[in-house]
Amino acid sequence: MAFPQEVIDAAWRRAGGKCECTRRCPKHSGYRCNRVLDPANQKPDMQWHAHHRVSQDAGGPDTLENCKILCVECHENTESYGGK
Repeated sequence: MAFPQEVIDAAWRRAGGKCECTRRCPKHSGYRCNRVLDPANQKPDMQWHAHHRVSQDAGGPDTLENCKILCVECHENTESYGGK
């Protein structure tokens, strides 16, 4: 299952149009990514995904509390997506 659109919209508002990644990352000077994202999700360098904090495979629900907005690069580096 995927997040309902109203959950994605609420997560987007909460994120303030920025990546919500909180992993320490050398590429981001060791801090939160904070990349500004495209609201329409069309500009290649500003695209984003709605990410499950607890994966669906682990029983994570499609709720706002389990949703965070991540730039594509940060999302691809999450453990559940295949990163580290």
